[in-house]
Amino acid sequence: MRNKKISRKTSETDIEISLNLDGKGQSHVDTGIKFLDHMLNSFAKHGFFDLEVEAKGDLDVDDHHTVEDVGILLGKVFNEAIGNKRGIKRMAHAMVPMDDSLATVAVDVGGRSYSVLKMEFNKEKVGDLSTENIAHFFESFAGSAMINVNARVEGKNDHHKVEALFKAFARALSDASRVEHDEIPSTKGVL
Repeated sequence: MRNKKISRKTSETDIEISLNLDGKGQSHVDTGIKFLDHMLNSFAKHGFFDLEVEAKGDLDVDDHHTVEDVGILLGKVFNEAIGNKRGIKRMAHAMVPMDDSLATVAVDVGGRSYSVLKMEFNKEKVGDLSTENIAHFFESFAGSAMINVNARVEGKNDHHKVEALFKAFARALSDASRVEHDEIPSTKGVL
C-alpha cells in the first residue's frame, strides 16, 4: 500500500501527518486554522486520499509557519507514499468550477520541483487563513514533494477560489499518482 506517516517538530510547529494515496477520502485534520482544516478535508475527499493531520503551531504569532510546515510535510509524505513511481500516470490536470470561480491545476510528479501560481485574492483572510499563505502552501508542497505545479484561479469570491484550487489540486494529484501500467514513465528510465 502507498501509505506513509511522517512527523516533524521545530521551535515553531509540531506536526504529524499520515497519508494513504489509495484511500477512500476519509480524513481527520486539526491544524488550529479552521479554514485550512476545511481545505485539507476537501483535498482528501476529492483526491480519495485518507489523510490525518495533527498540527500545533505558533498561531499566537500568525498562521504562516503552520501553513508552510503543513505544506512541506504533506508534500514530503506524498513523495514518500508514491514510492519509485513505477506505473503511475505521472502528469495530470483538473479544472474545477465553484460558482463564480474556476481553478485549473496541472501537475507532473516526475521528481522536479517547480511551481507557477496565478492567484489573486480580494481580502487578507478567508476565515482564519491568510490569503497570502495560500500560494505559499502550494509552493511548499511542490518543493518537498518534488513535483511541478501550475495552478491558476479566477473568480470574485475568495472562499470559492481557494476551495476550487484545493479540489483541483486533489483531483490532479490523484489522477497523476494513479497506477495504470508497469513502466517508469520517463525516457530516462528513472524518476
